[in-house]
Amino acid sequence: MTQQISSLGQRLVVLWVDGAVRRPFAVLALALALTVAGGYVTVTGIGINTDTTEMLSEDLAFRRNNAAMRAAFPQFTDVLSIVVEAESPEAVTLAAARLADDLAARPALFQSVFYPEGEAFFRRNGLLYRDLAELQALSDRLARAQPLLASLARDLSLRGVAEVLDRALGEDLAPEEQALVAPMLARMAETAQALAAARDGVAPPRPMSWAAILDGDEPTAQDKRRFIVAQPVLDYASLEPAARAIAAVRERANALGLSAEAGVRVRLTGSPVMFQDELRSVRDGMGLVGLLSLVLVSTLLTIGLRSPRLIFAVLATLLMGLTWTAGFAVLAVGELNLISVAFAVLFIGLSVDFGIHFVLRTREARGEGPPGEILTSAARGVGGPLTLSAIAAAIGFLAFWPTAYRGLSELGLISGAGMFIALFANLTVLPAILRLLPPARSSGGPTAPWAAKFGARAQGALAARSRVILGGALVLGLGGLAALPFARFDDDPLNLRDPRSESVSTLNDLIDDPRVQPYSADLLVPDLARAESLAAKLAQRPEVEAAITMRDYVPVDQDDKLAIVEEMSFFLAPLFHGAVSAPPPDAAARREALAALRGSLAGAQAGLTAPAQNLIAALDRMEPNPETLVALEDAWLSGLRPRLDQLGAALEAGPVALEDLPAPLRARNLTADGRAKIEIVPREDLRDADARRRFVDAVVALAPSASGAPITITEAGRAVVRAFFEAAGVAILAIAGLLLVVLRSARDSALVLAPLMLAALLTVAASVVFAVPFNFANVIVLPLLFGLGVAGGIHVVMRARDAGARGLMATSTPRAVILSALTTIASFGALATSGHRGTASMGVLLTVAICLTLATTLIVLPALLAEAERRARLS
Repeated sequence: MTQQISSLGQRLVVLWVDGAVRRPFAVLALALALTVAGGYVTVTGIGINTDTTEMLSEDLAFRRNNAAMRAAFPQFTDVLSIVVEAESPEAVTLAAARLADDLAARPALFQSVFYPEGEAFFRRNGLLYRDLAELQALSDRLARAQPLLASLARDLSLRGVAEVLDRALGEDLAPEEQALVAPMLARMAETAQALAAARDGVAPPRPMSWAAILDGDEPTAQDKRRFIVAQPVLDYASLEPAARAIAAVRERANALGLSAEAGVRVRLTGSPVMFQDELRSVRDGMGLVGLLSLVLVSTLLTIGLRSPRLIFAVLATLLMGLTWTAGFAVLAVGELNLISVAFAVLFIGLSVDFGIHFVLRTREARGEGPPGEILTSAARGVGGPLTLSAIAAAIGFLAFWPTAYRGLSELGLISGAGMFIALFANLTVLPAILRLLPPARSSGGPTAPWAAKFGARAQGALAARSRVILGGALVLGLGGLAALPFARFDDDPLNLRDPRSESVSTLNDLIDDPRVQPYSADLLVPDLARAESLAAKLAQRPEVEAAITMRDYVPVDQDDKLAIVEEMSFFLAPLFHGAVSAPPPDAAARREALAALRGSLAGAQAGLTAPAQNLIAALDRMEPNPETLVALEDAWLSGLRPRLDQLGAALEAGPVALEDLPAPLRARNLTADGRAKIEIVPREDLRDADARRRFVDAVVALAPSASGAPITITEAGRAVVRAFFEAAGVAILAIAGLLLVVLRSARDSALVLAPLMLAALLTVAASVVFAVPFNFANVIVLPLLFGLGVAGGIHVVMRARDAGARGLMATSTPRAVILSALTTIASFGALATSGHRGTASMGVLLTVAICLTLATTLIVLPALLAEAERRARLS
């Protein structure tokens, strides 16, 4: 029965090719019409979605939890994180406030702008959020600084500085008082040196920071960094929905003078800008990759076929089939993802494979009759293996279709259909083109003498050493098995993105900032009381650093802190109430003040000698003209008044209850119907996959409905791994069943599959040795290896049936397998040059897999055939 089916299939293929050969003009006219239609559909309808989460089924539990959280707190969806950094806390506070106010005034571009430090609540009650000991230390320091600050507040000029330092340096200061004056002198010296250097073309100095002087500690990078969270208005009609908002942030920052020249840096991160960067990386990279792939394939065809007629026919067929497949992709799935966008390169490699086998078989059949009969003869010889190869490759792709991994499911659907499109094109368009092109002049023979001679020698060497080859293959296979436990799946999509892009590099820079928690989990609870109870249980887990509810934003130890604030208000009152500012000095008064300052510095006591001398040296480098003295006065003192104003606002703190928290903060933690959010902060660094899995398992054990980045990453990875095993199992079983039905021999089916199993094991081993982990993109490699690699095995085994194991290597089949594999390697290897790390890793592993498949097909498989034939003769 199976033989009758196989014979019927072969006759149908021959009849189909014969029909195309008899009506070449009609075939090409229809093909060109389909190409124009496919091109139009592709150009007008194609889109790309770079969200890796969207590549998984919406029915997965973690995706349902994410959807529920987004519905409850939409303000956390698609937000831009705007990072503002400057050279001092004062400068960054001013810059961030200006930018936040500017963006908030543009509702057409931003749905909301959240800048916590800009809230009046936090300006007034900020001191209550400090640690009690830290607040007490600040109070003690400001108490010692009160006389100095009060004097300066009355006269913010060079004259006031000279008078204050004259008193301070003329007294016998205690060590704690010296600890106050010394950093002030050091800061003044740095600023004066920068002002003197400005004469040599160096940028003028920024206003001196009073943070270290008043707070007692040198400002950290965190102190000089602020965050603005903006939710853009998305334009879904565009491939880059957030592009207008992203451009607006950068344009407004430049318009406000927030640039490197002003000592300010504004950077962007967050999902919208990451997706935009990734989309551009994929879009730009795939265009270059596709072109490179086509060039490499064309070059190899030129070398391998050495016939402009055959090369043109193969490439024309390829381009038509590729256009049809792209049109099908748009109609079938609409929007491509980061995985399915690779269908073009996969199609190029595989369609050329079909074309090579067909045209080489026509070359082998030269001299058997007129051109039409040569083409039908080629179809008779290669049509069956091509059809079987196409079905097997389609199985390898379509094995992913029913899985929950929609990214690969869509690629499987597109590429699976693409295999049948490639088969159709190479059995229809290719024969029609060859029929119309003038045949090659050389009549030649079935196979060139040099090829037959080389093939015979190769076959003899393989047969003579078949047991050595098979022993070596067994050793390599055992090595591959040993490597399996060390294979790794990298489930963090951040590792697939370009680390050089602003969005990723910014996030990586911020990971160590405790205010940034990209790997925290979230939990939606019916009410705040239950949220507090569950948060207490979560906080007890060793994997959890903190479980934060809205109540955690109410300051602790308020009575003690308010007492300290009240005490500070008492002794700092002269700074803010009743102080009369002296009129600004004129040029002569500034020169006198500078001279007096020099004298005071020269007589500084022992503990302050070094910073005083440094300040004198800096002043000596300056030109004491009126403009310079005004600039020096402004650089030293312009930052003090804003700092004092901030301090004055903070001294108005009062008791804070839950209902006193500002509305924007409440809305980010409590819904209108009373549901509450818990933010669960991990204790370990969740960039480590094992730590991430421990955290997720601990959280989900107590709160199965938890959501957030670590849960999405981990559960998505597990879903992909499940999809991989499902697809691999389906592919292997389906291909094995197909081979049994068509080849009608368990032995021949095993001969086809055995080299593929070895190639698969060695591919996994290569991923371990070369530290190329499997990820969301390249996990398709192993199922594809069976779908793609089985084609070569089918051609070899079926040709060995006709020519015998001894005559196999003298036919055109090994050359076709080699040339097909090389073009496939060139096509997939081009993926390795992609700027997208996931696509590049797919190219690397696919290249390795096809190289190993070629080696096992042309070395191990002939050795198996020779050994099987030897045993058959002995039995």
